[in-house]
Amino acid sequence: MELELDLVIDTPNFSVDMKSGLTTMQGVSDAVRLIAETVATDEVPSKNTSRSSVRTRLKKNFSGSYGQMFSVEAFEDEAIKRLSSVGKDDLAEIIEYYFSEAFYQNYPPLSSKAKSIINSLGDQSTVLIKALRKKTLIDNIHNVPNNFGYDVKIRYRQRESETRELQTFTEETYEKMSAKESNKIIELEVLITRFNTFTGNGRLQIKGKRETIAFGIQAYKVMNLTSKKLFSKNLDDNNGITENEDMKYLKIKATSLQKKDGDVVKYLVREASFVENLIREKTVE
Repeated sequence: MELELDLVIDTPNFSVDMKSGLTTMQGVSDAVRLIAETVATDEVPSKNTSRSSVRTRLKKNFSGSYGQMFSVEAFEDEAIKRLSSVGKDDLAEIIEYYFSEAFYQNYPPLSSKAKSIINSLGDQSTVLIKALRKKTLIDNIHNVPNNFGYDVKIRYRQRESETRELQTFTEETYEKMSAKESNKIIELEVLITRFNTFTGNGRLQIKGKRETIAFGIQAYKVMNLTSKKLFSKNLDDNNGITENEDMKYLKIKATSLQKKDGDVVKYLVREASFVENLIREKTVE
């Protein structure tokens, strides 16, 4: 199976500084290959090499903003079988999902197949997201946005004349990756809008707000099943309820990851309560 992608740099003169352009291409290639090889092998690779079971290959470029076609391909029997069984559309969805998770962004609804594949990765999902947030990789991807202010896009070439954008890298996405944790604990009433029962990560909506924001539960692995279900239950309780009806909220205590300007990119939940039930963060020894 060969997944065809585009890398587009929104430059007005259809060209880009060669050194920065190559560095950004290398970063994008490494990140995409990291995701695809994890899907193909059920394990996050420790390094990308020319002998990897999944590789990226440069294709032709195209007119307009600086554009370069490239592909993701498997080169070992097991990896070929695995990616072929996943399929192009679902692999593209999975790539979009992991980029969104790595950059604390919301993402479109997943197909049941893509969701099942992500769930099957278990703890490797957390390892993969951490790998995608590595400073060297982030710096490489954002070389063009940071040095020249041009956005960089990854698009899935579904058909010859039809593409779908999977991710855009900008100066703002780079700022999100330099967010620092605030030690201040705040209390909020929230709705759970998405929740991954395997990782303890998801998205929440603060009471009175319309946008959603990423969250993660501290010490999730040592939390008992009843406590974990508090979050999935809140998601289920509010499923299908309109804003004119009574919504059920969780009360949480959390710290936050903040950009330099104070904008929050993720909440780190330490305590949560629903009715009379209370979860307290457990200390991991």
